[in-house]
Order: sequence, then C-alpha cells, then structure tokens
Amino acid sequence: MQSLVTAEWLTGELGAPGLKVIDATIFLPGSGRDARAEYEAEHIPGAVFMDLDEIVDSANAAPHMLPPAHKFASRMQSLGLGDGNRFVVYDNSPLHSAARAWWMLKIFGAHYVAILDGGFGKWKAEAQPIESGKPQVRHGHFTPMVDADAVADKAFVRSLIGLGSHELVDARGPGRFAGDDPEPRPGVVPGHIPGARNLPQTELFHPDNSWKRGDELRAAFDAAGVDLFKPMVTTCGSGVTAAVLLFGAHLLGKDDVKLYDGSWSEWGADPETPKAKGSA
Repeated sequence: MQSLVTAEWLTGELGAPGLKVIDATIFLPGSGRDARAEYEAEHIPGAVFMDLDEIVDSANAAPHMLPPAHKFASRMQSLGLGDGNRFVVYDNSPLHSAARAWWMLKIFGAHYVAILDGGFGKWKAEAQPIESGKPQVRHGHFTPMVDADAVADKAFVRSLIGLGSHELVDARGPGRFAGDDPEPRPGVVPGHIPGARNLPQTELFHPDNSWKRGDELRAAFDAAGVDLFKPMVTTCGSGVTAAVLLFGAHLLGKDDVKLYDGSWSEWGADPETPKAKGSA
C-alpha cells in the first residue's frame, strides 16, 4: 500500500479484510466546529473516529503531546484497530490533521498506513459513498512499539539553535510565525524559534485539497529556503500541522525528519526559551 491513496483506490478496497478507515479530523480552538459531531453526521463507510484531542499525554500541559504507549494501544483497541491491519486515515479539516494520525500510527509501530488524498472534501466532491452514525466494532489487539528517535523534544531543539546542522521548519501561517497574529492558546507569546524557516502547511496542497507531488512539492520547500539535504525538524502550534510537513518530506523520499511534539505551544509558553519575530 502506498503512503497516499486515491478515493478511487479506497472505494475498491472498502470492506476488504484487515482494512481500517480512520477519520482523524481536528480543529483549532475557537473554530466553532465539532469534529466528532461532524463525523457522526457523515463519514466514509466503516470509518472510526480517532479523537486527536483526547489521545494525548494528559499529564503534560502542552496540547496534543504523544500519549503513553499503553494509552495509545488502549484507544486503538477500543476502535477495533489492531496488529496487521492496513490503515487509511483522512480528515475534513483545514489543518490536514490526517497527517498527525499517520505519524502517530507510524510512531507506535503500525506498518501499513496511508493518507486519503484530498480528504473527505474531495471524497464527497467525487460523490463517493458516505454513511452516518457510529459503526459497531470488535475490540482489536494493538501492540505498540515506540520509535522515540522520530520525536524531538524541547531540549533537542534548543541544542540546534545557531548550529546550522538541521533545518527547523514551521508549518504555521506567516502571521503567527512572524508574531504579528495572536496565538490561539492562552499563555503562549507570539513569534517563532530562532533560525526556523516558515513553510505554511497549506502550501503543500492544490485547491481541491490534494497533495502536491514531485517537483511541485519540492518547489514549496525550496521557496521557503529549506535545504532538503539537511536533517529536518518540523514544528507548528501544537504538533498537528508539523506532521503535514513531515509527510510532505516523506513523499519526496526524505525520512530523516523529527517532529517537535511540544511545538510553539510549549516553546512559546516557556519564558526561558529564545524567541524571534519577523519573517524568515
């Protein structure tokens, strides 16, 4: 299974043994949208809802931090997701949050994980089948195997400042990156990590929400001044859209990429971390 699949491919695979479809929609605080309610109103047939706001480390003040392995495994099992399954994740969010679910599943040891190109919006536009309600699932058995090397923490990111050894790439919009726009979470000051490049995650998509590929995708990284030959750390507001940049790099065959899980919600709330403002 490829890392990115089409609606046509998924339609042909629906109901296949071991194929699990996951709605991983999430929204920014204050958006006025309810991801779970939207899922229950309409979703791809058989899809389960992966609540990225809940599958987190609740002991950490920063939002969306990776949960302990036992919690992740428990949540996957309750959704009927298990070892050996093939997973297709999608979303219906401007945050393109399926990439976060893809990354989390890979971090915890899933081997076969793909993103639905174009998400639920493109699925509906192509008049593909949908259903409502909550599907009945059988309890799965998910064995977590954590790839801790794929995660960057605050200390690691701080150690990179001024070295030039890695590319630090921020997925937020230019206003938040520059510090001109307010942060959506209380206690977080505006700005960005010194030395970071700004590549808004929206630059990786076509107007129909499908992913850019090949030279067009590479051009988005080039336009942001990102040297793809250097190891990369991706960041954003809370670790969700950082996964979009990581997945985009993956589509280009670049996998020496870590995700800063705390991202700006952690960095911007710490009075001891260095901060910068202005465009990259």
